[in-house]
Amino acid sequence: MNMMDRPRFRRKHQTATGRKASDESAAPVPPLESRAERLARRREEPQAESQSATEEARCRDEAEQQARAEETRRRVEADQQVRAEEAGEAAEDDQRRRDLAEKRRLAEMRARQARADADRLEAEARQVAEEEAEALGHTAKPAALPTEAATSPLALTDPVAAAADNRDTGPAARPGPTAETRPAPAPNRMWSRLGEITVDESHLHRNRIITARRDDPAHTAFDVLRTRLLQALHEKGWKRIAITSPGQGCGKTFTAANLAISLSRQENCRTLLLDCDLRRPTLHQVMGIERPGSVGDMLRGRTSPEDHLKRMGRNPVQAGRNIAFGFNDVVEPYASELLQDPRTAETLNRIETGFGADVMLFDLPPALFYDDVIAFRPMFDGVLLVIGGGLTTEKEIKEVERRLGADTPLLGMVLNKAEGADMTRYTY
Repeated sequence: MNMMDRPRFRRKHQTATGRKASDESAAPVPPLESRAERLARRREEPQAESQSATEEARCRDEAEQQARAEETRRRVEADQQVRAEEAGEAAEDDQRRRDLAEKRRLAEMRARQARADADRLEAEARQVAEEEAEALGHTAKPAALPTEAATSPLALTDPVAAAADNRDTGPAARPGPTAETRPAPAPNRMWSRLGEITVDESHLHRNRIITARRDDPAHTAFDVLRTRLLQALHEKGWKRIAITSPGQGCGKTFTAANLAISLSRQENCRTLLLDCDLRRPTLHQVMGIERPGSVGDMLRGRTSPEDHLKRMGRNPVQAGRNIAFGFNDVVEPYASELLQDPRTAETLNRIETGFGADVMLFDLPPALFYDDVIAFRPMFDGVLLVIGGGLTTEKEIKEVERRLGADTPLLGMVLNKAEGADMTRYTY
């Protein structure tokens, strides 16, 4: 007999089935997911994962960049500290060198002052002895100087006078040279104390110093200028010549350097060339001299002429050694004020007499650009005006003459940069 046919079993089964159906009907049924939604969800999952990986990579890159930047900053700070320490040590070394140089300069100044004092005492002693001899009616020069001057380690013997004293001239001794006739040895001694410079032949050639090698026929023009200038100075009794131009680019420094080298070969002429273009000093560059110092300090009296001036030494161009230069590499903000300063006049007078200069050349700024030439007017005797061919106009020349005034002698005009001049006609 089938169990479903039993009434009791059938009732229980129906009761359980009805209960289950009622429970299923009461529970909420979730909505079915469409195929499009499933595909969209599957596409979004890799994108989300890719975005997450990209964000993590970006964070890692930012962290690495920050680390590298921090490391670079630390290195820069370390390098700056090292450089600052090195700069401080270099500054201390420079200061020590400057202090030593200043001490050496002061010591040399004291030594020169002591020599000058000894020379002055010697001269005074000679003068007193000669005055006493003249007052007593003696015709012979005293045989000895006072004890202080004779025993001085810096006292120098005059070999000419000594020979005259020792020479037998008969019953009456020949009178020795007086203070007026005896040649003063001081200029020669001061000249010999000057430091020497040498020049490079190729550098002078590049800078058109044609009087150096003298292979350019145009050098004869400077020799002619030299000879005529010396004749004019001798006739007038002058020594100081200013070299200027109306404007820039006319070649005044070129003219001054070539004229100076030409003058150096005149054996009986001691020449000084000073770079007084305190606004744009270039003479040292033309001659190939590095770090010559400040000519302004020499004019002010801060540096002695013996320390600043440099005479020509042995050189490959056979330039004469009786020339000295006052180079300059310091720009003066108040140039005209310095050029008319009383200390400048005193320094130039001391240089002229102390070194026995026969000719003093001054390389000055352009006359129409500044008032330096006018301010320096009491310091020189005449002017050489350098005219730039194709640059200088007749109006500018007249304006220079007007500014200098009628009482300023114009020794001549030098035409530079002239076109069409054939100097080969004058070769010999």
